[in-house]
Amino acid sequence: MGPDPLTQSLQRHFGWESFRPGQRPVVEALLGGRDCLAVLPTGAGKSLCFQLPALVREGLVVVISPLVALMQDQVCRLQARNIPAACLHRGVEPGERAQLQRRLADNRLRLLYLAPERLQAEATRQLLDEALETGRLVALAVDEAHCISAWGHDFRPDYRRLGQLRALCPGVPLVALSATAAPQVRADIIRLLELRRPLVQVRSARRANLFYAMRRRPADPLTEVLEAIGAARGAVLIYARTRRSVEQWAARLTAAGVEAIPYHAGMDPQSRQLALRHFQDHPSPVLVATVAFGMGVDRPDVGLVLHLDLPASAEGYLQESGRAGRDGLPARCQVFFDPADRTSLGWAMRSAGQQRSAEQRVLERQRLELAQQQLRRMEAVAEGEGCREQALLLAVGEISAACGRCDNCLSAPPCQDWAEQAATVLQALEARSGRDLRSLAEDLAGAHGSDGERWAWLTRRLVQEELISESDDGAQRLWLRPVGRSYLKDPWPLRWAA
Repeated sequence: MGPDPLTQSLQRHFGWESFRPGQRPVVEALLGGRDCLAVLPTGAGKSLCFQLPALVREGLVVVISPLVALMQDQVCRLQARNIPAACLHRGVEPGERAQLQRRLADNRLRLLYLAPERLQAEATRQLLDEALETGRLVALAVDEAHCISAWGHDFRPDYRRLGQLRALCPGVPLVALSATAAPQVRADIIRLLELRRPLVQVRSARRANLFYAMRRRPADPLTEVLEAIGAARGAVLIYARTRRSVEQWAARLTAAGVEAIPYHAGMDPQSRQLALRHFQDHPSPVLVATVAFGMGVDRPDVGLVLHLDLPASAEGYLQESGRAGRDGLPARCQVFFDPADRTSLGWAMRSAGQQRSAEQRVLERQRLELAQQQLRRMEAVAEGEGCREQALLLAVGEISAACGRCDNCLSAPPCQDWAEQAATVLQALEARSGRDLRSLAEDLAGAHGSDGERWAWLTRRLVQEELISESDDGAQRLWLRPVGRSYLKDPWPLRWAA
């Protein structure tokens, strides 16, 4: 007995023998007119969930996507398979736009990718109306849907307006897709996009072929970075936080004999396109980029994803590290971090917030507080003694056993009980709350004959354990929390690596 019609369509258009886990229920739900929320891990084939229905129905699926580079990459891949696709954003020339409208009118387009701000344009709304009236509109898709939630790791204000999709196309099924989304983010997506009794398809974010390792960054990590590149198979993706750092590291690696290509949003479009093509076509490329690079870029043999700074959140890091090992073979995910990373990342978040309009500042204050919580949680993963994968998955609401593969699982660091020292810090804050970290660390180091850096490390661990709280304004003022007061009355062991 041969394959069913849906599998035949999958084989004909994409060359796959069968669906990947989680895909078929979403495809069938959309074809049946039902809304969906699909949380499928990086590399699980989320895009096919909305691409195949357009081909089966020979109609149009409109896709909202947050990045122009991501849209263009997916369109190029579809066109390479002879699937009619196009994208519409502010960079499209008038002549191209007129040609696109003709293709839509003649039903010669199956997938149209839009930037979220395009929904505010009257021409786009007219386009949707025409597709709706003629019955050609098969479905709507919101890619990277976590961007709609203030709890998400990559919140975008433009995504907040996507709730109007339901009013613009009331009878059309809508699918929201993301690689990771914690329960609160999933609830936000359903509420803000007004999904109606959606099929919720959530697959584990666990990747059994990934090896996680995190360590303190040396003063100059060049030697360690070169060693990691030398041991890697296939492609190497290196993330740096700033555009300047991307340029500097690409230059340093090239000078050290490794052909490294930079990629960031400040480069001109042609240079970015050349860098992307190099990463896709070179047998073993090394690309240094900011973290926006990689969404939707389907290079299966990435053997190393290396972060030169502390990632901003566990949720974001799962997506970024998940770009490694899509071919199922072993791959390494390495993080170099420093305690100062959290401070510099916090300042960057606050600066970005100051540039927003007055209307957005209330939401931005809430978002900043959440971002700081996510950053502290990521710091706890990096400095913690437990299984890296287990801690990362817990941050997105998934409970799992220890992986047995990460650096901590393979070589557990020696621990000691820090209960006595912790009590000293908590007592000092009980006596005088709201002290800044620097003066507290200096006082305690002087009184107890230890170095100030060790006391600063201890206060970070107490913040991570939620025994004390820290201000988010950069001043690093500290307060004793109710849990900390309870600890002073009835302490318990705090076993941490030094």
